[in-house]
Amino acid sequence: MSSNRRPLKSLGQNFLVDQNIIDKIIATANIHPDEAVLEIGPGRGALTARLAERADRLLLIEFDHALAAYHSDRFKNKESVTVIDADVLKVDLAAVLSETPLKWNVVANLPYNISTEVLFRLLEVHHKLSRMTLMLQKEVGDRLAAPPNCSEYGVTTVLLGLWFDIRRNFIVPPGCFHPMPKVDSAILSFIPLSEPRAEVGNEHIFKCVVKAAFSMRRKTLSNCLKSAEYVRDVNLEQLLNSCGIDGQRRGETLSLEEFARLSLWLTENIPVSV
Repeated sequence: MSSNRRPLKSLGQNFLVDQNIIDKIIATANIHPDEAVLEIGPGRGALTARLAERADRLLLIEFDHALAAYHSDRFKNKESVTVIDADVLKVDLAAVLSETPLKWNVVANLPYNISTEVLFRLLEVHHKLSRMTLMLQKEVGDRLAAPPNCSEYGVTTVLLGLWFDIRRNFIVPPGCFHPMPKVDSAILSFIPLSEPRAEVGNEHIFKCVVKAAFSMRRKTLSNCLKSAEYVRDVNLEQLLNSCGIDGQRRGETLSLEEFARLSLWLTENIPVSV
């Protein structure tokens, strides 16, 4: 069974072919022998054999049925490797990752068209992870590492920043792939925090506040929040004054800690349980 067939545009497949970049990703992932490794979208397996050599356990999630079958056959005699033929967005990650007490080191070249959705799924299981080394479109990487008060700063910056230290390691140019994408990629490291970066109270409220604040970037924070879930149940002026935040600011100027203050106040003051 061969992996050498034409990449599927419908799945956003751009296969990594540059050996130097492969070496750098493996080094960046810093895999320890007692870790389990999750590779999302192994594709033709540029990284996979190297990961299998290093990991106590390797789990592959591949949506391309032909490539999933290829990897199942390739590693049929290696008990430490498991292949799941499925869309990662439909896999119960919490259940799958709970099958071992080991922490999971995640390595992935994420398809650009689903990368943000996958990031949010991984955020949900942050407590099960030891580290993530992800290849993302450079634009997405810029957003994740952006400071407040710039155009790249947004929802993903704040929500991922609550539970991860995020660092951009290096850029991967289009020529390192087949077929070549039209944009640069970036390798980012995500190190899970043992505690959230700030106390937010109820995390669902925190997410709602952050998403509402960025829902209309040209509007003031007051305009964005006034009809938002949970905020509409309280006195908005009292909320902002209690948190020391000027409602005439825009959402993109607020730090993670300021979003946390809003969320914590709402958690403690909303008239309904969540």
